[in-house]
Amino acid sequence: MKRALLLVLLLFPSGCVFTKVATVPLRVGGAVISVVPVVGNAADSVIDTAADVIDQ
Repeated sequence: MKRALLLVLLLFPSGCVFTKVATVPLRVGGAVISVVPVVGNAADSVIDTAADVIDQ
């Protein structure tokens, strides 16, 4: 158990891991949605703003 905890601390030295787990899928989804014509860029900016708020 101690080795696993040490490994996690070494891999993620800064920031909260849980926010990364939540925001990375949001950002990837926003990038995929941005390909859709007309509404894609607007939806991507809203999703990116939400991910920024979660990161803070």
